[in-house]
Amino acid sequence: MKAIERAFYRRSREVHPDRFAQASAEKQQWSLEQTSLLNDAYRALKDPIARTEYLLRLEGITLAEDAATADRQEKKNVPPELLAEVFELNMQLEEMRMNAQMGEDDPQLRRDLEQAQAEFAGQFAGIEAAIRTEWGKWDAASNSDNSADKQAAAERMAALLDKRRYVRNLVRDVQQALGN
Repeated sequence: MKAIERAFYRRSREVHPDRFAQASAEKQQWSLEQTSLLNDAYRALKDPIARTEYLLRLEGITLAEDAATADRQEKKNVPPELLAEVFELNMQLEEMRMNAQMGEDDPQLRRDLEQAQAEFAGQFAGIEAAIRTEWGKWDAASNSDNSADKQAAAERMAALLDKRRYVRNLVRDVQQALGN
């Protein structure tokens, strides 16, 4: 990451708009565009999740988010290991919404949702750790030029990213229901 940071700052100095203040309007526009592209690229490389998504797309792997966008519909692919929990959670969320509409409060339901939120937040952290582990496998496979292991790691990372996105949305839904 240090090498990327050094390259970013070096390139930033080369294309910075201040260096083109006296140049033609065309060169100034070019400088602004290059600076914007460079900043976007650096942000993507600094963020492990954005970097993973970008790399997987370069490898030709379609993420669930991309497929949903391409189809112009929101896909709700529940990870199979979460089906029972999600079913129960959705029932609790609906009950919480109905209670809110009626001006009622159910302290036990609130505690159950707070517990579910904590559990999903823990799963979220575990998924991010698993993605980092897969990065190590990806790097090892890339360094040894093992395309089968690299492809397997990429597919596992894609599945983890999809699960991460789903769990993140569950945490968000619970937070909204709880008014957090």
